[in-house]
Amino acid sequence: MKVDVLLGLQWGDEGKGKVVDVLTPRYDVITRFQGGPNAGHTLEFNNHKHILHNIPSGIFREDKLNLITNGVVLDPVVFKREIESLEAMNIDLTKNLWISKKAHLILPTHRILDAASEAAKGKSKIGSTLKGIGPTYMDKTGRNGLRVGDIDLDFKSKYEALKSKHRQLLTMYDFEYTLEEEDRFFEGIEVIRKFRRVDTEYELNRLREENKSILAEGAQGTLLDIDFGSYPFVTSSNTICSGACTGMGLAPSAIGEVYGIFKAYCTRVGSGPFPTELTGEEGNILRDVGKEFGSTTGRPRRCGWLDLVALKYSIMLNGVTQLIMTKTDVLDSFETIRVATAYDIDGELTDQLPYDLEADVKPVYTDLKGWETDLTGIRSKEQFPDELTEYIRFLEKELKIPVKFVGVGPDREQIIEM
Repeated sequence: MKVDVLLGLQWGDEGKGKVVDVLTPRYDVITRFQGGPNAGHTLEFNNHKHILHNIPSGIFREDKLNLITNGVVLDPVVFKREIESLEAMNIDLTKNLWISKKAHLILPTHRILDAASEAAKGKSKIGSTLKGIGPTYMDKTGRNGLRVGDIDLDFKSKYEALKSKHRQLLTMYDFEYTLEEEDRFFEGIEVIRKFRRVDTEYELNRLREENKSILAEGAQGTLLDIDFGSYPFVTSSNTICSGACTGMGLAPSAIGEVYGIFKAYCTRVGSGPFPTELTGEEGNILRDVGKEFGSTTGRPRRCGWLDLVALKYSIMLNGVTQLIMTKTDVLDSFETIRVATAYDIDGELTDQLPYDLEADVKPVYTDLKGWETDLTGIRSKEQFPDELTEYIRFLEKELKIPVKFVGVGPDREQIIEM
C-alpha cells in the first residue's frame, strides 16, 4: 500500500487541516511528518472552529489512527493544552494517537533562544513565530537534542545538561528572560507519558504491509522549505514531499498520490520576498474577507494575487499528482482576477524562480473575468459559474495538473470534489 502525501504549495496557511479532515474517511492512518507548533491547522465543522498545532488533523475521526512522527518537533506545553482541549470534546485520544520516540522535544530555553536570536537580528529579523522551532532543529542537527524516547531514560539529567548549554549560549545576548514555563514543561512530559510511544518507522512500514491506507500531512508550505524556499525567510525543516520520507522513515518508492494545496490567491506571514503582494485596497479586501490572520500567532497575513511561477516550482519539487484549490470564495467580489504567469527581471521575462527573490522582480499578469457570485452555498461543480470554470481550466492548462477539489468556504461541507 502506497502512502499518500498532502502538503502546501505556497507559504503555508493553504487550508491543509481542513482538507485532511475531509480526506480522512478514505484512510486508516493520518500522520504529521515535520514542523512543530508554529503551524496551526484550522478545521471548522458544526459551526465550531478547531485549531491543531502538534496533533494530526485526522484526530476528529474516532476510528482513525493518528501518528506524530520523528520529523516533528514536539512542545510538551502546547501538547498538554491541545490534549485538554480535545478531551473536553469527549475524544478518547489515548487509543488513536501515537508518538514517535524519535520526535525531538522543544524546551522552554529553546523558546528563549528563539526570541533572543530574533531580537538580535533587528531590522533583518526573519519573522519567527518564537515557538522555539529553529533552536530545536539546530540541537537536532547538532546532535544535542532531547527526544520523546528520552523520557523513559535518565531524562532529568539530560534536560539539565541541555538547559545549561542553552544558558551559556544566552550569555551572548543582551536579553532578559525567566524560566517560568519550566513547571508546565514537566507537566506536559507527564501527559506525553500517557500515550503510546513507538518507533514509527517500524509501525508505518508494518501498517503498509497490512494494506492500511496512510495519509501524511505536511506543515507550513513548499516556499518555506529550508533548502528550496525563500531562504533565509524559511522554516527549519523540509516541507516538501521528500521530507515525508525522512520525517516518517519511509522509502521514496512508498509514496503514492501527492496532493498539492494552494489558495486561489497568495498569502504570507512574516518577512521575506512576495512578488505578487498587494499593499493597497485589493490586499485589504483579501485579508478581511479571507480572515487572513495567523491561527498560531494572530498576525495579519500579507496578501496578493496567485503566483503561477512559484506554484509551478512547487509542483515540480513535490511531484504533485492532484491539486486542491482553497478559499476560492474569497475572490467572489472581484470583477477582474489577476494571475502572475511570468516575472520581469531587469527587462527579461522568466518563468523560473530566481535565486535572489529580493531582486527587482515584477510579476507579469494575465487578467481573468471574475465570477462576482457568492460561492459559499455551492455544493457541486455543476453549480459553478462559468467564470470559475474558466478560471480552473486556465490553471489546469498552465499547471498541467488536474484540480480535483475546490474549497468555497471554511466548513468541511464546502470542499467540492471535481
